[in-house]
Amino acid sequence: MQITILQIGKTKHDFVLQAETEYLKRLQTWATVNIVTLKEVSVDSDSKIARQKAKEQEGERLLGSLPGKTFLIVLDETGKQFTSPDFAKLIQKNRDFEGANLTFLIGGPFGLSEEVRKRSNLLLSFSQFTFTHEMIRMLLLEQIYRAFTIISNKTYHY
Repeated sequence: MQITILQIGKTKHDFVLQAETEYLKRLQTWATVNIVTLKEVSVDSDSKIARQKAKEQEGERLLGSLPGKTFLIVLDETGKQFTSPDFAKLIQKNRDFEGANLTFLIGGPFGLSEEVRKRSNLLLSFSQFTFTHEMIRMLLLEQIYRAFTIISNKTYHY
């Protein structure tokens, strides 16, 4: 299975990078995971217009970086929330019936453009809490790993 994580901004903190590396290593059993990181758009002003323009520019770059045929899951605070077993079913369905190509998209600090939301096949929310974009990457990888352990009946998820 091919999984792409398309994200804005690099991981800056070592402890997050260490966790990402660990889960990427664990996932090798079940999937090829490709992480594509695009540079944040620089904003000179804190105005609402400048932030909106940055969102639109990042959105264009994100959409232009999507792999060909893919099921696009966009992480968004307004998205649907899943239990871990239900998330595993979603991944299993894609693996078995939908072409086995998933892309997860994580926007930048100003959020996502409306074009990105419209292109998504699914808007996914991890929680009603707000997480940093760096932290959500680590959580996403952990949940993808957890999903594969559930699918494979491995003792990780209780």
